[in-house]
Amino acid sequence: MATKDISNRINTDMRKKVAVAVAGSAIEWYDFFIYATASALVLNKLFFPEFSDSAGTLLSLSTFAVGFVVRPFGAALFGHFGDRFGRKPTLVAAMMLMGAATTAIGFLPTYKSVGTLAPLLLVLMRLIQGLALGGQWGGAVLIVTETAPPNRRGFYGSFAQIGVPFALIASNLIFLGLSAALSDAAFLRWGWRVPFMLSILLVGVSIYAQSRLEGVDSHQDERAERLPLFVLLRDHWKETLLAAGATLLNAAAYYILAVYVLAYFTNQLKLPKSTILTAVIISAVVSIFAIPSAAHLSDRIGRRKTYGIGAVALGIWVFPMFWLVTTGNIVLATVALVVAQVFFSFTYGPAPALFSEMFGHKVRYSGVSLGYQLGAVGGGAFAPLIATALYAQFGSSNAVALYLTGVAALSLISVALISHPHTAATKQTAQELA
Repeated sequence: MATKDISNRINTDMRKKVAVAVAGSAIEWYDFFIYATASALVLNKLFFPEFSDSAGTLLSLSTFAVGFVVRPFGAALFGHFGDRFGRKPTLVAAMMLMGAATTAIGFLPTYKSVGTLAPLLLVLMRLIQGLALGGQWGGAVLIVTETAPPNRRGFYGSFAQIGVPFALIASNLIFLGLSAALSDAAFLRWGWRVPFMLSILLVGVSIYAQSRLEGVDSHQDERAERLPLFVLLRDHWKETLLAAGATLLNAAAYYILAVYVLAYFTNQLKLPKSTILTAVIISAVVSIFAIPSAAHLSDRIGRRKTYGIGAVALGIWVFPMFWLVTTGNIVLATVALVVAQVFFSFTYGPAPALFSEMFGHKVRYSGVSLGYQLGAVGGGAFAPLIATALYAQFGSSNAVALYLTGVAALSLISVALISHPHTAATKQTAQELA
């Protein structure tokens, strides 16, 4: 009976942690995605009206890029506090900061009201968003991987990843719904604020996490390093760079599949955006199930083997994927993106457990966060721009596909070089903290 009670308690605790990881990750990325959409649709008109349409859009998108640049700084900042003072309070702080900053954007005065102060406030909120996102991922990953049963660490860790497709679906559906329900004037006047104001929900998730998560930081004080980031950069810089290298493919592939494909379909093929957006949303739905399935496979055959299958398959499939999308046929485009998302899930799903097992407990928050965010910036921040430039130069999607295949090769090499000296320590941590 006692064994059954303990098992039930562990299952209940894990469900709480999984719920927080999914909800927190989904709303964090929702915040990030709605800013990307708004920066292309309305922020240029409301915050940079003194410039031409093209210049205003460029400035607006530049504020989006600012969020990428500061993510590694957020990883370093929150990683320090996560290793020094505990996972739970650091994750909660990151989520509340993101929720507050994004909600505040929904209330910002426009250029018409306060002049140049408006874009300055927008950039400030964007900086805060980037810092918060830099610290959120590592916290969401560790609250589940460090306390999960060792033989299910990949599966549970993947739930911090499926927040991304949830967020992509939600952000697109909300903007599509508002655009359909409101006139252009009403959407420009107040409708665009609604998606940002909904981010107040993240504050609610943060409060729930603070009050309900147990057993996350039980042994934090006795294990804490005074300067975990310094120790990480001194003793574990190779692991950090390898984690960044492994993330390159995940970041580049995601922004090619979810962002560049939209631009390619509408700008190069001159076809309706709504058509390819439907295909992107369907592929995101499939990935919600593919990500944990691939992560579960990694619990059985290993992280690196699972990652390798995905990297090789995606590196090959990206060529026929673009050929099918280029036909303009919605069915073929959907099949192309769905298959790509499944292969992508083989690299994306195991990543939380893979990275968590690379670092010892004392520097794990810093290592996981900084490695991931460095790779996200290197692979994701410029992927759509590089793809656009390659197509402009060579006039063929094969050049874009070859670029992604090259990134896959770099990430595959990084994963092959990863060793797991801390796996045993991670198992001990899971047993103690459970």
